[in-house]
Amino acid sequence: MDSWVQLCDPLTSKTVHSMGENLPEEMRSVAGPLLGMIQQMGSMMVGRQAGQAVGELSREVVGTADIGLPLAGEGNAALLPSGVERFSEGLEVPEDEVRLYLAAREAAVHRLYSHVPWLRSHVSRLVNEYADGMSFDVSGLEDRLGEIDLTNPEALQEVLGGAGGEGLLQPEDTPQQKAALTRLETTLALIEGWVATVVSSAVSARLPQADALAEALRRRRATGGPAEHTFAALVGLELRPRRLREASALWSALEEARGVEGRDAVWEHPDLMPSGDDLDDPDAFVHGGGEFGDTDFDISSLTQDAPGQRGNEAGESGEGDGSGEDDGGNDRGEGA
Repeated sequence: MDSWVQLCDPLTSKTVHSMGENLPEEMRSVAGPLLGMIQQMGSMMVGRQAGQAVGELSREVVGTADIGLPLAGEGNAALLPSGVERFSEGLEVPEDEVRLYLAAREAAVHRLYSHVPWLRSHVSRLVNEYADGMSFDVSGLEDRLGEIDLTNPEALQEVLGGAGGEGLLQPEDTPQQKAALTRLETTLALIEGWVATVVSSAVSARLPQADALAEALRRRRATGGPAEHTFAALVGLELRPRRLREASALWSALEEARGVEGRDAVWEHPDLMPSGDDLDDPDAFVHGGGEFGDTDFDISSLTQDAPGQRGNEAGESGEGDGSGEDDGGNDRGEGA
């Protein structure tokens, strides 16, 4: 739950804050105490909705790292039997093979985060950027303030959220939010694509139905389940990567051109990571047409905690990296 709070809090807090932030000054003075009460009750409403969304989502996930983030903390890998059973329905694949495949994925996500210290905070930062870019159209709130019965929480919820999600506080697509969402979706796709690549390498010769399981998981991640759609509607954030196939193809091309260690060296710093444009043109990124040229790029300037340098991010990536020495990139590729 601590991990869910970290993910949801920026989004829910922004929603509640926007109940008063976007009102014209003259309207704020007129609303007065009424607006404060609306914000308090709105906070309870949003918190309850977020909790319901997470509860619904828990019925669909198969493990602690199902959304690309270790929700139970690093090193606490686990599968949820009920989720595994539902995932297996209709696949005609032996249960043991399904469990082994999903366990390999679970292990790969934890492996990635343990070797890339900056990744968790990077994902959190992107969620915060997405929340900061949220804006709400409150033009209809002024006309409805006088209609709200503060003694009836259900009436307030209907006014603010709407029975079908079409209430007064609907997020608008601002340029800032779109840009942040693109960066977040790209990062989620790169995580998922890396996991898919290393798991395929680790299990393809060991599990006869590995390809079928990979395709089933791709379809599941591409469409999302009912609970995931509920979470997106109530919290305002979709958790599935939209560009999974492109990301998987990029990681495979990197491995073919540079080897496993060269592929995983990209995780050494966030500035070395592929962008959305690189997913559109992976060949340019793989063969040195990207921003950083070839694999001999000197990252020392990025990891020096000196004035004018990237102190915080360098500090996050200074200890450990995506390739390591004893636990090198090859170890991670086989380790899944």
